[in-house]
Amino acid sequence: MVKTTNLSGDGEYVIICEHASNHIPAEYNNLGLSDDEINQHIAWDPGALAVAQQLSKQLDAPLVEQCVSRLVYDCNRPPEARNAMPFQSEIFEIPGNANLSQEERNNRTSNIYKPFKEAVRTCLDHKTTDMHKPVVITVHSFTPVYKGQKRDVEIGFLHDKDSRFADQLIQSFATETTKYDLRLNEPYAPVDGVTHTLTEHALPRGLMNVMLEIRNDLISDQDAQKNMASLLVKAIGKAKEALDKQQNQSASITKQTSLGN
Repeated sequence: MVKTTNLSGDGEYVIICEHASNHIPAEYNNLGLSDDEINQHIAWDPGALAVAQQLSKQLDAPLVEQCVSRLVYDCNRPPEARNAMPFQSEIFEIPGNANLSQEERNNRTSNIYKPFKEAVRTCLDHKTTDMHKPVVITVHSFTPVYKGQKRDVEIGFLHDKDSRFADQLIQSFATETTKYDLRLNEPYAPVDGVTHTLTEHALPRGLMNVMLEIRNDLISDQDAQKNMASLLVKAIGKAKEALDKQQNQSASITKQTSLGN
């Protein structure tokens, strides 16, 4: 139910895609939804996996992806969150999630969330050393219209308490192209409960991180997905270089001050 690829990649990043698939295992009987509903954004993030795969390839970075629909369990939510197994998503009710017993919730947590959490932890353990600390990048997409409201934002750079990489990345992306409407912590923000992966895995380790939200009409086909990934790769590289330079300069100043004393 969780897949890790390119674990041996040399890139200084870890790519995560929590909403990669709309697959619902047979035992859940489609959660009472039609095939058309399962193909909607409520069940997954269309285009996100393809972009994440391109980032993994071009950055030579590991990728951890969840292979089960977020409607069964949303791996970007902790078990205690009500919308980890949502009864309603946008305008759609999810019959198979209605009145779940605690035992049913525990089973999904054990079968879906915990293996994903362990896969991310294993990947970060593998990539993190005293000298090398990977940047955590999660990849998502969002719908152009939400509950009847058009969204003008096209790419969101989300962060929780550590804004270092998001702040630098949005600047670096803007130097690559002025084509897109770029915003920090939109169309979602930490108050919406969307930064669980960042707070669970990146913040405790002191790892720089960002959650990417790309409007899904911009990555609706293979060419668009590759083009978006290429722009992101260039911007990510620039952001990492700029932050590494700042860190090295700060370390140098600290060393000089220490020697002066």
